[in-house]
Amino acid sequence: MGFSRRAPHVRRSTVALAAVAALASTGSFYVGARNLLTGQADQARRVIPKSWDVPPRADGVYSPDGGTVTRWYRGVPFDLHLMIFGDSTATGYGCATADEVPGVLLARGLAKESGKRIRLSTKAIVGATSKGLSGQIDAMFVAGPPPDAAVIMIGANDITAPNGLGPSARRLGRAVQRLRSSGAVVVVGTCPDFGVIKAIPQPLRWVARGRGLRLARAQAGEVRAAGGVPVPFSDLLAPHFYEAPDELFSPDMFHPSAAGYSLAAQQLLPALCAALGEFVGSEPAEAALESRSGEGSLLSRIGNLGRLWRRSTGVPAPIVVAAS
Repeated sequence: MGFSRRAPHVRRSTVALAAVAALASTGSFYVGARNLLTGQADQARRVIPKSWDVPPRADGVYSPDGGTVTRWYRGVPFDLHLMIFGDSTATGYGCATADEVPGVLLARGLAKESGKRIRLSTKAIVGATSKGLSGQIDAMFVAGPPPDAAVIMIGANDITAPNGLGPSARRLGRAVQRLRSSGAVVVVGTCPDFGVIKAIPQPLRWVARGRGLRLARAQAGEVRAAGGVPVPFSDLLAPHFYEAPDELFSPDMFHPSAAGYSLAAQQLLPALCAALGEFVGSEPAEAALESRSGEGSLLSRIGNLGRLWRRSTGVPAPIVVAAS
């Protein structure tokens, strides 16, 4: 019974690997690979619906007692201003209620941990790539003073666009630098692991995963150089998404569900509290050991597919929190 459930997946993987190997053995490898991946990208776009819904919004002031959010307007007191930048994952696309949105989870968690009133503002935009970060920060400066803390979640759309990995990472680094120069602490959730998205067929999923991991590594380097704190989502979240996709993905099987966003917030919150020095009730967790990494040639990666799927970003996680 167990074999029969897994056989289709095995056949699909075998066919995908055979297709790549066949292409690699001919002089038309690049043209054939491009045509294959372009066709699979079109297929993925048909399977994964476009993001038309408006994510729940709950900007306002959150108190340590966990009560209802207070709508902020000029004169409403708060102690610390948290601002969220990035793409659809930063907006909480796929959530049904405001209390499920990652920004709200972070604001409530930070309020509880610090004992302070936290004002939450969201500048993130569904569909944004790293190219949109500068506009989001410009909008921040137009709206008022910069925040005390900023959280950025970006990268997936730079892979699907696709944008150059180096330029995408450098744009993120410049955004972090602008925020740090304004006095804000910055925590960044780097590019997620595309290997968990089964709606993307093989071998396109494999290619997207490799690009995503390389982008995550580049992002982490730029974020650290600019004075921010990178949180490697690929390393910390992917194992849980592999184990429980039905629970952690929203119905579109591309964006996280409420449980998936909660898992992400569990990793971002300790890093945010540590950056702010706001650990009151408990001490920060110990720094994680550096992850493994290995990046070989295309053919060597084809020949070591099992090792590829275990590869991580190689980004040291500043804080690791066990998933509940």
